[in-house]
Amino acid sequence: MDVALRPTMNEAGWQSALRLTQERTQAKAVVFDFDGTIADSLSVAIEVANRLAGEFGMEPITPEQYDRWRHLSSREILKELRLPVLRLPKLINRFSKELRQEIHKFPLIPGMREAILELWDRGYVLGIVTSNSAETVRAFLEAQQLENLFDFIESCPKVMGKDRMLKRLAKRHALNMNKMLYVGDETRDIDAANRCKAFSVGVTWGFNSSQALKSHQPDYLIDHPSQLVAIARNL
Repeated sequence: MDVALRPTMNEAGWQSALRLTQERTQAKAVVFDFDGTIADSLSVAIEVANRLAGEFGMEPITPEQYDRWRHLSSREILKELRLPVLRLPKLINRFSKELRQEIHKFPLIPGMREAILELWDRGYVLGIVTSNSAETVRAFLEAQQLENLFDFIESCPKVMGKDRMLKRLAKRHALNMNKMLYVGDETRDIDAANRCKAFSVGVTWGFNSSQALKSHQPDYLIDHPSQLVAIARNL
């Protein structure tokens, strides 16, 4: 009589890992920027930037300048600032530390809580890739009682490095770029998603104007968080 051999623990573990990887690559992921996308932190960010302006040899940001910058790309704004590239990491580090102290002032974007909860309830992989510090983001999400809904929260301090971060995260979490949305309020968020072949979603309630976002050709442009659920269904 033939007796079927039971797989060894190693074989069983390998088969389980393979099955999990296959399931993850079929999963749909929604990855968010943070500032201006999930949290309405822009007004506080300007306050912090103006406090640091003198220290880094910059002029304070005026309301008129802010309105004009909303129509410019991130690269165009950096050119206007004329800040030496070597000083940029120090500025970002100081800015992040100062901003962390103001986290209690950040309101959640209206409708974002409901959208995140529905996406989580429908089984989407949720993540955050942000220029802000991961510690600040986690503190904010904890205060909003949303911290346990996200599979990963990653900080990307390089102003133009989000595409590489998204690729690394997709590999680390066995996710398929063709089934990923990256949601952000700046032109650089759209550029990052387009470069790594994820679907780009521009949001009009954040920093860049809808005209500026459109000029960078997002796959989707939305005016309210509730629209995310319908877009995610089409992945």
